[in-house]
Amino acid sequence: MDAFAANFLNFGSVLRVLPLMGAGLRTSALLIVVIVPAAMLLGLVLAALQQFGGKATRRCIVVYTDFFRSFPPLVLLVFLYSGLPLAGLRFNEFQTVVTGLVLNGGAFFGEIFRAGIEAVPRGQWDAGTALGLRPWQVFRRVVLPQSIHPVVPPLASNVVELAKATSLAAAVSLPDLLTSARQAQDIVYNPTPLVVAGLIYLVTFWPLVRLVSILETRSLSRRI
Repeated sequence: MDAFAANFLNFGSVLRVLPLMGAGLRTSALLIVVIVPAAMLLGLVLAALQQFGGKATRRCIVVYTDFFRSFPPLVLLVFLYSGLPLAGLRFNEFQTVVTGLVLNGGAFFGEIFRAGIEAVPRGQWDAGTALGLRPWQVFRRVVLPQSIHPVVPPLASNVVELAKATSLAAAVSLPDLLTSARQAQDIVYNPTPLVVAGLIYLVTFWPLVRLVSILETRSLSRRI
């Protein structure tokens, strides 16, 4: 037990690398703050274009959505970081993670928003048109507000999954929390920084996971 504590619960060693891990935590937080809203906005735009775009536009969106929902985000990040420079296009580590996860997350958010929009009765569109509103005004003022509430549980779940996916930044050596913890481990010759990083992720995401479960339960009870 003493050996276990000395190796995995040696929190005194973490004090030496707190600035390093603090910087990594700030980077992870910045990634979440940038990626999640951008992916949600992209998803909303994709869902709107599926409603108002022409046949060719809708087909392109379907291809985009299927592609990025099928493409593993880790492979996508590696491709953007290591593959695109061969074609003359180079992203730095932060740009790589933001671009890859926004493209991936936007595809999922787009499908969620699309499902919510299509769940709104067609009569709501007709009612808005009868009031003299233009199609975009009907969408923004009538349909969109009604489409959000039914999809809050899947939206919240996808937000959590996308936020957790920011830990993949370690694959391109972006100094996020996980990368900083691994560097700290090498400095102190002890895995406790990794344990601390894991605890931070756990404390951050556990309440969010419980919130998603509550939202899903309430949504299910309303349907019943």
